[in-house]
Amino acid sequence: MIKWLNLPGRYLKCERKGVKSDFPDMNKKTLSNITALGEGFTTEFKRSMSSNLGREICAFANATGGVILIGVTDDGEIVGVANHNKLKSQVQSIARSADPPIAVEMASVNGVLCITIPEQHGKPYAFGGKYYIREGASSQQMSRDEIREFFFKEGLIRFDKTPCHNFKIDRDLTPEAWARFAARAHIPEGMDPIVALENLHLLENGIMTHAGAWLLAEDITRYTLTAGVTCAVLRGVTNTHIIDLKNFTGDICSIYDDCIAYMQAKLNTALIPHARGRDERLELPEDALREAMVNAIAHRDYRSTAKVQVHIFYDRLEIVTPGGLPAGMREEDLGIRSVPRNPLLFGMFHRMGMVEQIGSGIRRIRQECRDYGVEEPVIEVSDNWVVTTFPRPSAQVEEQVTAQVKTNKSFNEKPNDNNDLKILTKKTKDLTAQVTAQVIAQVVLYCREPRATKEIMGILELKHWKTFRSNYLQPLLDDGWLEMTVPDKPTSSKQKYRLTAKGRKILTELAD
Repeated sequence: MIKWLNLPGRYLKCERKGVKSDFPDMNKKTLSNITALGEGFTTEFKRSMSSNLGREICAFANATGGVILIGVTDDGEIVGVANHNKLKSQVQSIARSADPPIAVEMASVNGVLCITIPEQHGKPYAFGGKYYIREGASSQQMSRDEIREFFFKEGLIRFDKTPCHNFKIDRDLTPEAWARFAARAHIPEGMDPIVALENLHLLENGIMTHAGAWLLAEDITRYTLTAGVTCAVLRGVTNTHIIDLKNFTGDICSIYDDCIAYMQAKLNTALIPHARGRDERLELPEDALREAMVNAIAHRDYRSTAKVQVHIFYDRLEIVTPGGLPAGMREEDLGIRSVPRNPLLFGMFHRMGMVEQIGSGIRRIRQECRDYGVEEPVIEVSDNWVVTTFPRPSAQVEEQVTAQVKTNKSFNEKPNDNNDLKILTKKTKDLTAQVTAQVIAQVVLYCREPRATKEIMGILELKHWKTFRSNYLQPLLDDGWLEMTVPDKPTSSKQKYRLTAKGRKILTELAD
């Protein structure tokens, strides 16, 4: 869309039907700028009044608005037209005959009749019983599929409320599925399932809605192929190397629980001592992760061919939601207002206690992070995706581990190890994004002789096997610093780790 902000002139304020135009007030300079730019997504030139004007107005109204200049050739030459008052009356009549009527503003500038169609808020609009949309520099009639897609895009049809014909009541509404759902949704004991589902609007005319199918599914992909969620742990800071991958495809609430459990298992956990014992503290606030996960599942576009994805990198956790923002939402509205893409499903989540207060999700996520003492997530929005990124406090943890390693007196095996450590750190600082050069240097020196897992963890003062394996051991193996002494049996109780030729070469150069 042409950005009119850089054009001179004041903005039109079309108060009719509450429509406010983002197009500049017309004057000779503005007209000259528009004609110089040529026809495009928001501009149409006409030498004279034509019979297809209604189609053009309708197409602009269904898009983001636009300007039609009558008295300008296709090449942008201003030729002007006569009888402007008569033409204005005709244009108003055409705009009012659309269904629903379309608000327009008109001005006469340098012999040209300038018709401004602000972005409308009563979409979709039809003219002569047909729907039109702006595509590039032309207006096209929409096909049946395009009209259907347009209704979905504008939020006029909610996919979660549409019938799911693949769900068969006699086959899929099993006692197990109902018991699981009834407990979550607080259905009174003994209430007839059909009556309850109808009262919750999950069952319409004997056919289950998609929201109902997702809540009662044994395998959600049976009804919506891409409704599952993929969770992955990735090495380093890119998606090149996948360390662990899980696809969750149960009912939609179980998928949510599985994703939360996965994040809890893969993120680091600290043990905080206190007078009564000690508490576990996840590196990121669990409540914020839960809220973000609910948002991703509840607000995603279930017609998309993509899945919700959770990516755990060394430095961040990303929750990727397909579909962009729902119709009626802008990026600046995040944290201020909420427009559910799937209101029936979202309402059920609220009933189940998965959503505490409708419309406060982003605000609560940010507050949870502030209260927890970690960075707030970064939310990136595009037409097809919303990505919520939680920075992991790994850099601080890494600095603490490095400091511990530096001060571990039992490590030094010969007088010049401290000097060797400094040199090794310089040699290795740019070789990996997963483990700091300091840690690599420590392990390289320590593993001149084969070492067992517990020995290496001891020198790094690490107690959690999963953290050590994913954040340190596996990257050192993948980068070729360490190798197994029993490679054919990775889980052998006799397994130890030693320097590879790469590591020995570094030590040889150091000795020289």
